[in-house]
Amino acid sequence: MSTDAAPPRNRYVVLGVLVLVYTLNYLDRQILGILALPIKKELALTDGQLGLMGGLSFALLYSTMGVPIAWLADRRSRSWIMAVCLAAWSLFTALCGLAGNFWHLFLARVGVGVGEAGGAAPAYSLISDYFPKRQRGRALAAYSLGIPIGSGLGVLLGGLIAASIGWRAAFLVVGIAGLVLAPVFKLVVLDPVRGGLDEATGIAAPSPSFRDVLRTVLPKASFWLLALGAAASSICGYGIAFWLPSFFQRSLHLSLVQTAWFYGAVNVLGGVLGIAGGGALADHLGKRSRSNYARIPAVAFLVAMPLFFAAINTRSLVLSFFLFVLPTGLNLAWLGPVISAVQHLAPAKMRSTVSALFLLVNNLLGIAVGYYYFGAVSDLLRPRFGEESLRYAIYSGAGFYLASSALLLFASRALPEDWVD
Repeated sequence: MSTDAAPPRNRYVVLGVLVLVYTLNYLDRQILGILALPIKKELALTDGQLGLMGGLSFALLYSTMGVPIAWLADRRSRSWIMAVCLAAWSLFTALCGLAGNFWHLFLARVGVGVGEAGGAAPAYSLISDYFPKRQRGRALAAYSLGIPIGSGLGVLLGGLIAASIGWRAAFLVVGIAGLVLAPVFKLVVLDPVRGGLDEATGIAAPSPSFRDVLRTVLPKASFWLLALGAAASSICGYGIAFWLPSFFQRSLHLSLVQTAWFYGAVNVLGGVLGIAGGGALADHLGKRSRSNYARIPAVAFLVAMPLFFAAINTRSLVLSFFLFVLPTGLNLAWLGPVISAVQHLAPAKMRSTVSALFLLVNNLLGIAVGYYYFGAVSDLLRPRFGEESLRYAIYSGAGFYLASSALLLFASRALPEDWVD
């Protein structure tokens, strides 16, 4: 059950704690990328196995379990659900450090995915009840800053810890940090009234059934176009983010520590600029036309693609850094606009479940396909290109950005009709 609405003065403290939890979410998720080569060497894995372990093992239950957990979050305490899930995924992250073979690590990553399934969708719903409509694009973008910060810290801390005392210790350290944070999260984050900042009848409205949610959102073209557009970008975005640390070490011959600093800085700087810019543009241009919530990321992906090709082909580390920062930011600019739009495709009491359905499509394709795709193509090309096979695998995935841009442009036409105030 929900508690009283939180006082407005507390909303930024709550947002800060939610960002911290989301940072850990992505730190636990992305740390595997920087640790891929040490793990591959010790456990004797192929690139394809690494892709399965990083993608399918995590995404399968992360995506599917997110829907029933979010449905429960639309009826029970969102803060309790998130606290329990935080403790669960942190425990399984720590267990990754005890893995003795591929299957041990695969199953531990499955557990991480189950825990993280209860992270994002309830948080989207909470933020939409802490912040009024005019601020939601920026608030959701601020929450999404956990992605680049967590990704950057995952790369940096994972690399530094692994270089000093081993890859197993890196998993143990970040897992224990999450277990410590879980009770603090529950004390700080309360459940505000659902829809309390939208309409006077938000409390009295009955909780919808799962069938009601499906009937509301699935017939809307904008839902599918936004979800598939985000998924197409995520195939490339998640996949490249996972494999770039290996690319830097194999093709640019950086050490583990050099890769940690280099790619960690790229993630944080590019991601923060891109997400903050996307959220600000969504709140500003969304007032003029609701279609802009989809147009902003569509344009961003078109601009990102040639910049990324330039970055991957540059031998100068200094120039490469700045070229990677730009497409990294543009690749993440969709989060504020698209997530904000998804919140307005259904009434307030359906938001957690609708967000989970959106994430089901986005993550099942983005993570499961993206991680495995680049590893499998790299294995396929290895007889011809050797250590450079990963470079050509990355080339082949950039076309997903074009597909994403086209889908989001179609979504921009459908959004005004499907929007729910």
